[in-house]
Amino acid sequence: MPHVTIEYSANVAEHHDIDALVVAVHEAALAHGLPPADGHRTRAVAREHYAIADRDPDHAFVAIHCRIGPGREPEAKQSFIEQLLETAEAHLAAEAQLASESASGEPNPLAIMWSIEVTEIDPEFRINRNHVRARLQAKLEET
Repeated sequence: MPHVTIEYSANVAEHHDIDALVVAVHEAALAHGLPPADGHRTRAVAREHYAIADRDPDHAFVAIHCRIGPGREPEAKQSFIEQLLETAEAHLAAEAQLASESASGEPNPLAIMWSIEVTEIDPEFRINRNHVRARLQAKLEET
């Protein structure tokens, strides 16, 4: 754990590499230390149908949802979501900067609404079967 889901308006993918965003957020989560590697998952899902503010096509959103197990201190949860949000926002800004410096010279036209939240999972109503953990442990033992 945790489970990190990056939800985004489909127009974000027209200007940014979503796979690279997933990797950047995943690595930031692991670097923070809140999640153990053997339980951490990051994924992204596009929303094809959305309306933002005045429905300008250059408006976009990125919403990051973090589901974690209970028992973390509030400070740890706060620093975790701050690190993920800062990483995601900086990653897309860097991509936009590279695009504006490219041969096309076109900057990213999107104005992005950002949000992030953390939710604790109730362990009483959760079943988890993690076969990755055993595989990672076996790899460690081989080395």
